[in-house]
Amino acid sequence: MSSMRVFLQNYAIQSNEEQSTNNRGSTMGMSDEEEAVYEDLKNLKSLLKQTGESKVVLIGDIMMDCYIHGYANNLNSRAPVPVLRETMREEDVGAAAHVGRGLNSMGFQSYLFGVVGDDRAGLNILQSLDDEGVSTAGISIIDGRTTTVKTRMLATRESLVSDEQLLLRWDVEDDNPVPLEASQSLYDNAIREVEKADVVILSDYGQGVVNDVGADRVIKTARSKNVPIIADPKLTGLHRTHGVNWILFQSQGLELMRRRLGVSTGSEAAMQLIETHDWNHLVVLSGEAGVTIYSRDEEVVHAPCTLDDLRQMIGLIDAAAVAIAVAISKNMSVRNTALLANAACECILGADKTESFVLSREDLIDRIGEMSWNLQVSKR
Repeated sequence: MSSMRVFLQNYAIQSNEEQSTNNRGSTMGMSDEEEAVYEDLKNLKSLLKQTGESKVVLIGDIMMDCYIHGYANNLNSRAPVPVLRETMREEDVGAAAHVGRGLNSMGFQSYLFGVVGDDRAGLNILQSLDDEGVSTAGISIIDGRTTTVKTRMLATRESLVSDEQLLLRWDVEDDNPVPLEASQSLYDNAIREVEKADVVILSDYGQGVVNDVGADRVIKTARSKNVPIIADPKLTGLHRTHGVNWILFQSQGLELMRRRLGVSTGSEAAMQLIETHDWNHLVVLSGEAGVTIYSRDEEVVHAPCTLDDLRQMIGLIDAAAVAIAVAISKNMSVRNTALLANAACECILGADKTESFVLSREDLIDRIGEMSWNLQVSKR
């Protein structure tokens, strides 16, 4: 790893090859390296405005996210816990369904495969996706199954002007595996679409849709057709990701794997994981520290977060999955993929309302515009 360099750190490092072609007079007070990033951001913005016909097959767990907002002014008289006085309640699709919404916003032709229960939450998810134009033909309704619902209770004191804080998360979920017949049918249908897809995404939230047999079938089919695969795996499911092109981790996950592997740095852990599981790229999302991409055959790329105020992280990894699908569809370099994924993460990190958690094309274009503007203004 000593020969590897970190790219884009503080927007001030780029490859020798690019340096040799960009050693010209800087404009707007920017160095050659900063000017190269500025031009990359402008090009990314232009690419995002172009529509395409790319097809994405998305397989994963589907759930409902519920947000209960209110005031927590008092403690309970029987226990030292806050009493939440509810003022507003919101529901939104989550997990793979959340990724599906983002893909739809980017103009992809997306095919979402998953399961829901025959309950109110499951039917509401289907209705919400239908209303937004996300295809639900690949979603199976399982009789007697409980749809996963993750409820977050957020509050602030009524007398204070401050951001809400998370008080409690309450999960309702079904621990039973997806019935074998339903799982086989789901993967049979998904594989028929994989053969005509441009990108495949596996969104594993540990609810049973992404299983050993199904994931193996999909990955082998995609590889035989040269279809790139993006996976957001549980750490307990890494054995299901052998041969995947793009893997998504949050920084806490990489740190845990570093300890398990007994190596001294995250970079060593990343490269060992890439070698062990035959991945091409490992994308690590680090919140305020930005996005780092480790690659089998390319040098490490890092895009630093440019936000000063980070407000929340719900939907971060989903947004990154959408951004990487966009990058693949546009044949972007790893360097520009890091910039795009970082911009997508910043859209989520800077959101202050739950309805803004989904990544949209407009938000991403605006965020890239702000990044390039800030880079330009900082040098005036």
